[in-house]
Amino acid sequence: MCGIFGWIIRSEQCPGPDKLKSLTDLLLHRGPDGGNYEIRHTNDDRFSIAFGHRRLSIIDMSANGAQPMRMYDGRISIIFNGEIYNYIELRQELEALGEVFATSSDTEVLISAYKVWGQEAIRRFRGMFAFALHDRKDDSVLFARDPFGKKPLFLAERPGGIVFGSEILPIIEAPGVDRSFNAHVLDDYLLDRYVPGPDTFFAGVRKLPPGSMAVWRAGRIETTQYYTPPIATTVPDLTDYAEAVQLFREAFDDSVRIRMRSDAPFGAFLSGGLDSSATVGVMARYSAGPVRTFSVGFEETAFSELRHCRYVADTFATRHHELVVTQDSFFRNWEAAILHRGAPVSEASDIPIMLLSQAASAEVKMVLTGEGADEFFAGYPKHVAEHYLSSYQRIVPSGLHDGLLRPAVDRLPYGMRRLKVLAKALGERNPADRVRIWFGGLSRDDKDALLGVRKHGRERHDAPFPSGASSNLRRSQYFDQVSWLPDNTLERNDRMMMAGSIEGRMPFMDTQLAQLAARMPDNFLVRGFRGKSVVRKAMEGLVPARILRRRKNGFRVPINEWFRTTQRDLVRDLLVSESSRIRRILNGELVDRIVSEHMQSQVNHERMLWSLCNLEQFLRAYRLEPEAELRWTP
Repeated sequence: MCGIFGWIIRSEQCPGPDKLKSLTDLLLHRGPDGGNYEIRHTNDDRFSIAFGHRRLSIIDMSANGAQPMRMYDGRISIIFNGEIYNYIELRQELEALGEVFATSSDTEVLISAYKVWGQEAIRRFRGMFAFALHDRKDDSVLFARDPFGKKPLFLAERPGGIVFGSEILPIIEAPGVDRSFNAHVLDDYLLDRYVPGPDTFFAGVRKLPPGSMAVWRAGRIETTQYYTPPIATTVPDLTDYAEAVQLFREAFDDSVRIRMRSDAPFGAFLSGGLDSSATVGVMARYSAGPVRTFSVGFEETAFSELRHCRYVADTFATRHHELVVTQDSFFRNWEAAILHRGAPVSEASDIPIMLLSQAASAEVKMVLTGEGADEFFAGYPKHVAEHYLSSYQRIVPSGLHDGLLRPAVDRLPYGMRRLKVLAKALGERNPADRVRIWFGGLSRDDKDALLGVRKHGRERHDAPFPSGASSNLRRSQYFDQVSWLPDNTLERNDRMMMAGSIEGRMPFMDTQLAQLAARMPDNFLVRGFRGKSVVRKAMEGLVPARILRRRKNGFRVPINEWFRTTQRDLVRDLLVSESSRIRRILNGELVDRIVSEHMQSQVNHERMLWSLCNLEQFLRAYRLEPEAELRWTP
């Protein structure tokens, strides 16, 4: 795991080695173990190709694994962020074809695979990766990002070339890059609570999409998609539930095993839920000693899962560590989290994860986590609802739902937010709008009321859904895998964990597991009113029954309470005061009402307030001023 940065710029405009080093070193937190820098030139000397690398050494920790790595008499040079988990198997295959290796690193295997198989090598990798590879043979630079977008790669076109890197900050500090506020994404942010790729909040910066590669050659860059989640095209063919359970058990076991390959100390993040407990259970089976586990909680016991974490840790005899996040430490580190993310912090859980990563890095360089299980195996409550949605909407006419049931639920007490969300979603016939309801984004009407007349608005009217999806559940899972995961959850994991100089590996997010999940019919994933049925069944006998039976809670942060009580003045400063930047571009009267209703416990606006406060904090942290023409107009 590392940080990469570089540029391809006309040689006469090349900023030089000092600038390359200073900008690359802004990624020091991603690679505290060393840094190296290289400026190459195209064969005709028209373009300078700069590669900067900050190293977090995990595989082959010797100097042999340093990057940029050059091979074949300097023909190929690469900077690479991530890990290729099946590098041992690939190396054996390549050796049989005559390749000779000088190191034990997965980076050398990546280069050799490219030399033998070309761009097709990317489809053979089981891992998480983002890399830039210069090949003098055809004077091309190949950029690639892993199938699910676990590792980031940002690109910025500027006069005379492009700038690229693992994070946004060094890119917008590079000469010639447009770092102005991207007003086009406001609509999407308010609707989704994050910005769907390839856009970012900076006008000149975009993301290379997950499962994509881009080839630069002679001043032109062309992007192609090499991977689509199999749930988009696979017809479920498994008919035996017991067989599906056994296939999952074997595939997950293998996925955990190959992710334990490391020359550095490693452990696991443990939440006390099914996914992380299953991961730790399999790790304990393969580990030569006690697994190191790390958990985070809060002083507010109603929001802390630490007792469940301790129970799992005791079950598997782990070397357990806990971090209790105070309200003070949470808010003191809020701006730092935004700066690392290069965007508003869409989930309050980002900050505790960053703090836990910083604490865990004193003992380990890598951890396994449970991310992806819900999205691939239907673990969210919304997946259960989507499974039964067609039946509900067929039985209950829209008039009855909207005229009687929905108003009745809306009158329920302040604390019953989840039931209100469920009632709202069940009545929504438009899948794209229903997606936003589940994740707490604004409705189109509420968004329009908040933004008023817009000159720069560019709303996406359709969420990404596969045209051939056979059910509401599969459509929902596909959206999760191509948007919610890469543009929100995985951004959090990468940026917050790397802020603590620690690598996160996600065994549930494996291409072979994704293919297996796509072969399972809906009723293998959702049974009764519980999701992740196959996972739950497969873990019987390994994960304690108490954990298997637990209701899914997610990682909750007491933002609702804090915003209503101790942080009232902070919310008012961010959203109501004259110093508020977003107040200039939003309907101030509506913002006032939202703040008032929440603080008086009339309506729980926790998610909306968190989104608005984060947008304001982001504008302040990056010193961005909305353009005059964005000012709110009724």
